[in-house]
Amino acid sequence: MDTMKKRVGWQRKIKVLHLITRLDKGGSAENTLLTALGLDKNRYEVLLAKGPSTESKMGFRERMEVDKSLQIAQSDGVGIINIPKLMRRIDLLYDFISFIKILKIIRSEKPQIVHTHTSKAGLLGRLAAFVAKTPIIIHTPHGHIFYGYFGRVTSYLFVLIEKLLAKITDKIISLTNQEGLDHVRLNIACPEKFISIHSGVDIQRFISAKPGGDGLKASFGIMPQSLVVGTIGRLVPIKGHEYLIEAAPKILKEVPGVKFVLVGDGNLRPKLERLTNALNVQDAFLFLHWRSDIPKIIRMFDLFTLPSLNEGMGKVLVEAMAAGKAIVASNTGGIPDLVVHAHNGLLVPPGNPSRLAEAIVTLLKDSNKRQEMGENGKLLAQRYSVESMVNKTETLYEELLAKNGYLQA
Repeated sequence: MDTMKKRVGWQRKIKVLHLITRLDKGGSAENTLLTALGLDKNRYEVLLAKGPSTESKMGFRERMEVDKSLQIAQSDGVGIINIPKLMRRIDLLYDFISFIKILKIIRSEKPQIVHTHTSKAGLLGRLAAFVAKTPIIIHTPHGHIFYGYFGRVTSYLFVLIEKLLAKITDKIISLTNQEGLDHVRLNIACPEKFISIHSGVDIQRFISAKPGGDGLKASFGIMPQSLVVGTIGRLVPIKGHEYLIEAAPKILKEVPGVKFVLVGDGNLRPKLERLTNALNVQDAFLFLHWRSDIPKIIRMFDLFTLPSLNEGMGKVLVEAMAAGKAIVASNTGGIPDLVVHAHNGLLVPPGNPSRLAEAIVTLLKDSNKRQEMGENGKLLAQRYSVESMVNKTETLYEELLAKNGYLQA
């Protein structure tokens, strides 16, 4: 009887519930949306449950783009479920209310697969799925919070929590091999529990983007001859923007006239702007809000940098690679899986303004090396397509479904 039910369940489509704390234009949210959109709707009924994203401090344009993405997902058949109290920050009352809400959703919808994304959703969602006896539980951390976010005691507590949650998780998806190795090294679970599936990028969108040229530079008040160092990411401590600002005086001394463009929103912006003033480099920095024309903006950069303290993958690196840009990035998290030192960029220790400055100066002074690394990056970027990500995710689903007796009709 159980086998028959499972076989019929497959014929009626497999129901997948994706759960994420917040949707914005960050990498984890984009990954989740692209996966939900890309899944074969003839085979899967897809639901996406999410928190309100109020903590993201999104600007008007970013929020409009998120709303547009949700409309596209709904028109493609993805069911959107809002969980009003699901927040990224720790709030015991809101977290309990969200857990009960998620549990009710799972018991009502009865998905065969619950696929959680990011830490808070991963905690509450996996516990709820376990209580509801969901057949298959999958988690994508989108990086980890084992270092760079909190103090030693708090980080250790998160490690313990992840060890416990891993026991009720069928598979944990790491965005890079290094991310999976970090989990194994901390004894979160055995290596067999992990599978590496990269975050997908619309490669062609960045390859085919037309450079804005001097006209785009002029629109931002940048002189045509000025070299541009750019970065894209939410203005939060983990992204390491302060180290780029602290590196700026040394860079400007070696390469006068350089402009630094920071694209993104976040609550750290006032502090970063004050730091540029304190170091007397404010005229060299341009803070842009989130932009919908990212491919064109990246093409304006002469060099892309990502000075993060921790990254699960750094999806924006693939975008920069597809646009043919040499990269200077921190040697941390999953970044070394994308940036091969001295091949498509240079890697530097995280949180080290001096080494960051040296690497940026080296490439700014060598246009041939920048071009060579940019071309190498273009080739590497082909590995990280959206289609590849979705195909690997579907393959994982099918393997776990078969293991649990859900046979393809």
